Amino acid sequence: MTKKEIASYIDHTLLTPQAGIKQIALLCQEAIRYGFASVCVNPIYVSSAASELSGSDVKVCTVVGFPLGATTTVAKVAEACDAIRNGADEIDMVINIGAAKDGRISEVATDILDVVIACKNEGQKIGKNIIVKTILETCLLDDKTIVSVCQAAKKAGADFVKTSTGFAAPKAIDGTLLPNGASEHHVKLMRETVGPEMGVKASGGIRSARTTITMLEAGANRIGTSSGVSIMDNWNEDIPVKI
Repeated sequence: MTKKEIASYIDHTLLTPQAGIKQIALLCQEAIRYGFASVCVNPIYVSSAASELSGSDVKVCTVVGFPLGATTTVAKVAEACDAIRNGADEIDMVINIGAAKDGRISEVATDILDVVIACKNEGQKIGKNIIVKTILETCLLDDKTIVSVCQAAKKAGADFVKTSTGFAAPKAIDGTLLPNGASEHHVKLMRETVGPEMGVKASGGIRSARTTITMLEAGANRIGTSSGVSIMDNWNEDIPVKI
């Protein structure tokens, strides 16, 4: 896989609370230089990113209900629509994780559906097809719940299911921190559940070319990472990728 091809799978991400305007500008410049699919930034920087990326093919992605998913659906809808009006092309929304863990999948489904409808309608007003990705936070869910949420997201008309925020902090019984990002197992499970017609975004802990290949071969067709430049600089086009 060529560098140009791999770049088209990457959402170049900067979601840290301390990120400033100069870092966002650099993020956008890197995205243009490498040809990444999008930059993923916090809502406060959507307008700035849209301005920086004007005239390029790089999309502006932002997050909604991030990182806990614990805001009301009304708040998520308002946040998403505001982001679209500010120039966002893609919306990564965090599901109601607590409801999912409780087994209240119908509430999760309604939350997703309302955001999807709002995004699609807001996009239509300005001639955009807004891409909506649903963040599950897979490290906090069992496989059965992951399958149910993926099915709900697909039925709601979301474009992608996404593994992680990268901000969760799951712990073992002894208090040891557990992995909080994308795993090969979860990506495979999500791809098997949604089929070939829906997107799967792997995010969280993807910092190397090797991990990127693992996620793509597991079924991901979008990679969220803050290490895009390093991945590109170390990419070996001679290594086969089976996707």
